Amino acid sequence: MTMTWTMFFGLAFVIGFVVTQVAGAATTIYLHRSITHRALMLHPVAAWIFRLVIWLTTGLITREWVAVHRKHHAFTDEEGDPHSPKLEGFWKVQFGNVFYYVRQARDRKVVAKYARDLTDDWWDQHLFNYGLSGVVVGTTVLCVAMASWFGSIGVVWGLLAAGVHTFLYIFVLSSSVNGLCHTVGYRNFANTATNLRSVALLTTGEGLHNNHHGHPRSPKLSFRPTEFDPAWPIIQFLFLVRLVRWRGQTIEEIQQRAS
Repeated sequence: MTMTWTMFFGLAFVIGFVVTQVAGAATTIYLHRSITHRALMLHPVAAWIFRLVIWLTTGLITREWVAVHRKHHAFTDEEGDPHSPKLEGFWKVQFGNVFYYVRQARDRKVVAKYARDLTDDWWDQHLFNYGLSGVVVGTTVLCVAMASWFGSIGVVWGLLAAGVHTFLYIFVLSSSVNGLCHTVGYRNFANTATNLRSVALLTTGEGLHNNHHGHPRSPKLSFRPTEFDPAWPIIQFLFLVRLVRWRGQTIEEIQQRAS
């Protein structure tokens, strides 16, 4: 069968989208819910796998990401918020969120203050703190895997897929949580963040941002029956195989105690 250009780019998009979802799941479960807010306690094996995935797919450094997000919670939509669309403007955050993140992540005072409970272990010192190297290795692994299936043209697919993933993760999905989900949407709790179900589906639950700001230590982000947190079934599976337990209550448990 002759492959058309539509099929060629379509396959690259699908692969890139899948990689983005894997990266998103690792980000929300490990970086966000487990390390930043301590809502989850991961088994060391599961934690290491998530760290490896994050290194290969995003190059994010744990202490930096945690510090920036904790500062966001400390000054949500107020002076000091690293990436508030209410302060900086919607379009600047929606399309330039990565630049606001980098500016804060490179500020050693911010990292020292908001991630002071975290220390670098051997893996951080020798591997995971070298984010650019992780992205290069991850892209290489993707290209090699694609080439093993499709021959030399697979390398091109791998590079295109890596480009799609980078664009989706940095300039569409992550930025939508900080841009759209502080601008439009509905609220279940009294805070300035909003919920967008469509964004939640594409960001492994992060689009239920109002729920998260309402109860940051809840390991589950969905609240209403019409809301879905795609990361929650993964967390439940990890719980069944004893690779995770949660420290905080789910939003439903909090609601039941309040009633």
